[in-house]
Amino acid sequence: MEEEVALTIRNLEFVLHPRSIAIFGASTRPGSVGAVVIENIVEGGFEGPIWPVNPKHREIAGRPCYRTAKELPEAPDLSVIVTPAETVPGIVRDLGNIGSKAAVVITAGLTVENGLKQAMLEAAKPNLFRIVGPNTLGLLTPKLKLNASFSHCNASAGGIALLSQSGAIVTALVDWSLDNNVGFSHIVSLGDMADVDVGDYLDLLASDPSTHAILMYLETIPHPRKFMSAARAAARLKPVVAIKSGRHDQAAKAAMTHTGALAGGDRAVTAAFTRAGILRVGGLIELFDAAEILALLGPLQQTRLGIVTNGGGAGVLAVDDLLDRRCELAAFAPATVERLNACLPSTWSKGNPVDIIGDASPRRYAEAIEAVAADPGTDALMVLNCPTGLASSTDAALAVSSIARSGKIDGKPLITCWLGESTARQGRHLLQNAGVPSFETPAEAAQAASYLSEWSRAQAALMRVPPESGSAYMADRSHAIAIFRAAAADGRQMLTEAEAKEVIAAYGIATPKTVVAKSPADVEKAAAAMLLSADKVVVKLVSRDISHKSDVGGVALDLGSAEAARDAAEAICLRIQHSSPDTSVDGFTVQPMISKRSAYELLVGIHQDPIFGPVIMFGSGGVAVELLDDTAVSLPPLDDVLAGDLIDNTRAGRLLAGYRDREPANRAAILGTLDSVSRLVVDFRCIKSMDINPLLSDREGAVALDARIQFDPSLVEDPAPNADLVIRPYPSKWERDIEVKGQRYIIRPIKPTDVALYPAFLAKVTQEDMRLRFLSPRKHFPDQMLKRMTQLDYDREIAFVVIARGGDELAGIGRLSCDPDHVVAEYALLVRTDLQAQGIGWELLNQLIDYAREDGISKIEGMMLAENRKMLSMCRALGFMIQHEVDDPGLCRASLRLKPRANAEAND
Repeated sequence: MEEEVALTIRNLEFVLHPRSIAIFGASTRPGSVGAVVIENIVEGGFEGPIWPVNPKHREIAGRPCYRTAKELPEAPDLSVIVTPAETVPGIVRDLGNIGSKAAVVITAGLTVENGLKQAMLEAAKPNLFRIVGPNTLGLLTPKLKLNASFSHCNASAGGIALLSQSGAIVTALVDWSLDNNVGFSHIVSLGDMADVDVGDYLDLLASDPSTHAILMYLETIPHPRKFMSAARAAARLKPVVAIKSGRHDQAAKAAMTHTGALAGGDRAVTAAFTRAGILRVGGLIELFDAAEILALLGPLQQTRLGIVTNGGGAGVLAVDDLLDRRCELAAFAPATVERLNACLPSTWSKGNPVDIIGDASPRRYAEAIEAVAADPGTDALMVLNCPTGLASSTDAALAVSSIARSGKIDGKPLITCWLGESTARQGRHLLQNAGVPSFETPAEAAQAASYLSEWSRAQAALMRVPPESGSAYMADRSHAIAIFRAAAADGRQMLTEAEAKEVIAAYGIATPKTVVAKSPADVEKAAAAMLLSADKVVVKLVSRDISHKSDVGGVALDLGSAEAARDAAEAICLRIQHSSPDTSVDGFTVQPMISKRSAYELLVGIHQDPIFGPVIMFGSGGVAVELLDDTAVSLPPLDDVLAGDLIDNTRAGRLLAGYRDREPANRAAILGTLDSVSRLVVDFRCIKSMDINPLLSDREGAVALDARIQFDPSLVEDPAPNADLVIRPYPSKWERDIEVKGQRYIIRPIKPTDVALYPAFLAKVTQEDMRLRFLSPRKHFPDQMLKRMTQLDYDREIAFVVIARGGDELAGIGRLSCDPDHVVAEYALLVRTDLQAQGIGWELLNQLIDYAREDGISKIEGMMLAENRKMLSMCRALGFMIQHEVDDPGLCRASLRLKPRANAEAND
């Protein structure tokens, strides 16, 4: 139901922080779900009112029992429903009618097939009543002493939130957590997610001060655009770690049966999580290990590790484990080696890992660690200790703990491994108490380093904001759309090879000259003309019935004469008539034979993922592409950095740098091709799949020898950008020129690179203006805050900057932050003090109003100090309603209700 998708977090504060609770289906029958739930709530110590509801009982768990919702003393903040499935819609309706706003429906059996799921949602809709479930274990909020579930044990309070689609996974992890000193802020079994889904909870938890990290077990992802927007918002603020089951086809089928929903392609899931800043792990316990690491250690630009160890074998094992996990070793500068020479025995390893020998004293550990930390090529450190009879492991741990606290390692992340059990246990305990992650084996330490490395890459991808047009050239969209229109008018869903090449050429992708010939005789003429400038030609079949021409012998290579080209075309016709007489032969293409011995055959394509929509694919190409299985995917839109990451995620990417006597490929040309494909995805929702195979690349450039495009004729006229994208591209259409007081400016959406303009801008804003903008004095803006202000998702937040035309000075900023419901947005303006009273603020506020109206936002509002007369005057002139805040008369709220542009035009 689209209506339920739009509800998002409304009324969910009653789920997050309930003050009273009712249990429908509470029971005295031992072992029943109703009995276990009310027992868990009572014994858990929930301090608010607890109201059992069951018409068969007058009292349950020592409390009065009520027959129906209407008999309750007041509307409960939260209800737990464990009654038979057919009763649930009526209970939901009754709860909504008495003013209650949320329930956890533990009951299973409310399905689409029996109509009960829809009946429940329809009963909830009139009162915006929110439902967690159905078919759920329930939820636990340890800080409220609330265990509203049928879990076999309670959980401890802490800073980790757990979201799971599987109740069994919840009980297993809660059980494990009790023996491992792990505490939770919230535990939610999401169940079938008929209403409240994982995206809603991510929105809730992103701003929850008691939650420091979010862990997720997911089997499918409903409403992927909402999920991506919520995940990207949450991951900017705190670590988000996830397991997504169904990595293999058989497991995916099991997940589909279990959840009644579609499990998406695994590579697309990984790509989506990376773009959302989420760390993906494979196992349940890894969730907690990763959360601990990420909570202690921040993301890095790079993760080159320097290793210090008192045992050479342990160091070698660590290197193997690190490289297996795609981590990178630091290459020490000569000055670092000299510094280590001065403080270590002459028998040290003279490289990375730094083997400081088995008799290493605490001082030797400290000096080696400080030297490695000071190396400019070291981003993080791993320190290992093997127990020996020559030195104390505990003393070494004390030295490392002291180093970590002292700040002598320049804030670089530190991971330790104290090998052994009885001897090493105390050392690990000392390190962990000092906030230093410590592990028992090199493999575990390497795994922790890989979490940091992968999360850092995901955080970097999260901060990328690609534009709608990633390439430097101007794409000819009008020519491309004309080709799609003509094919659609012809009743086709597949472009011919020549048409497909025309489309990609319109977007700057190099293709060989291609001539379409209707008959073998025409092939001969075309080949004769082409052979005047080419050594050989290629002839290919054109058929609306066949897309993979080589599979039916529809490609002839290395043709050195016009006669040979004609003969090849005739032979193709004979093969088709013999093997598939009903297949149409619509003609042939003739193109120069391009043969480059040192070139690489690559594949670039577009694929429709069932969950995340269009994804861009890159990898090894040629006729054996399925056998090679060397492809990676990324979510569009791309920029050069994201395109580079896509290349590097394949084996082919490593080969492209050149090896032995083979020269490197032209990486810039490949990046340009990926940028072009990204632009095609953004511009054309109608493209359902595309293969450029092979894309031939050498040191000179890249050329698409063949192309295949399947499209949906009904979507040809859809406007850009593609509505199926789960990540919004940079909204370039909102760029415009303005002129105020004779000065020309450009007003445009903010870009990540604008972070460099902030310091000079803020230096020219007075403290008084800063106070008026932020409602309190502010002098310091941390780098991370500035990055978050300039690196936006564009799905729920937009900022416009005003910059002098031809210059790089920031004149003003207007910001619009929409609530996750996408109903109300808060705006704010700041104009440089020396440029005020010129009209820049008016331009910014009008731009925000126009953007909000087109984006379907119902109301924009801003909070301002009552003394901010200039802003209040401008708001009144633009039709805003001004109200003083009841709780704080010094604050005013300016609000403007918006009518969608389409409705406004209709009413006119």
